[in-house]
Amino acid sequence: MDHWSSAVLLERGTYLRKLAKHGDGQASETLKEYPRHATMLSFRSRDGEAELHANFADIFYVLDGRATLVTGGTVAGARTIGLGEIRGERVEDGARQELRAGDVAHVPAGVPHQMLVTGDKTFTAFVLKIRENPEM
Repeated sequence: MDHWSSAVLLERGTYLRKLAKHGDGQASETLKEYPRHATMLSFRSRDGEAELHANFADIFYVLDGRATLVTGGTVAGARTIGLGEIRGERVEDGARQELRAGDVAHVPAGVPHQMLVTGDKTFTAFVLKIRENPEM
């Protein structure tokens, strides 16, 4: 059994914020990996790349801040970075949903998605990555 209180996650988020400030505006850490899923913490103070995971669904639980999640459409400038992992410049023609603290969003495997963070806003989320193809 693993447990992370919101206080602990937000404290780790503060640490990731410091890393992001001295880097490219984003930082994440894997909290724990399991046979068919993984838990992560993610901080952003800028837009993320477009992503598509062929074998993993993402569930975002927003701890702090706000961002716009763009899903569906296509990945512009798509490039393969690993087995079943695509990144790109942006998601084109996707649906937009604003996410705020306390919100939960599920992005199924195979769906393009991108987090947009505007202005001086920031975004911290607990991320559950679930393997949808157990044979992979």
